[in-house]
Amino acid sequence: MGSDELRIGTAEREEAARLLADHFGMGRITPVEYETRVTDAYAATTLGELRPLFRDLPHPHPGFFGPPPGPMPMPVPVYAPPSMPVAMPYGPPPAVYSHRSKTVAGVLQIVLPFGVGRFYTGQTGLGIAQLFATFCTGVGILWPIIDGIVLLVNGGTDAEGRRLRP
Repeated sequence: MGSDELRIGTAEREEAARLLADHFGMGRITPVEYETRVTDAYAATTLGELRPLFRDLPHPHPGFFGPPPGPMPMPVPVYAPPSMPVAMPYGPPPAVYSHRSKTVAGVLQIVLPFGVGRFYTGQTGLGIAQLFATFCTGVGILWPIIDGIVLLVNGGTDAEGRRLRP
């Protein structure tokens, strides 16, 4: 008995119909051909009745048509000369500093405690908040002064997030 005379089951019919739907979705067969082939696939009882449905179509074909594919051959290694070492500096990349100074920002905050140092660094929202706190409350003048001391000691960032230069 040849392989074309082997009986097929529901799983094989459904796999064939699913693959035909894939070919239809890729535009390889027309709607009329698709309907005819799927009807023939569900009516098939042997492998020989399913083979003609895929004869003019490229892969994928049902896996039960032939033996499973063998293992893929190992690729042949190609000689490549070693790449040239790239000169890389040791340590972290250099820090990107702002063109504004932490010393100037800190002194402006202390001498003119109205948020002027924050306006200098480009942080206008914080500068407006300090200006508002200074004029609306009597104790609000402490915030810009403390902020100026922190800027002098620890530094800070400008509006773009770059560190203030020393």
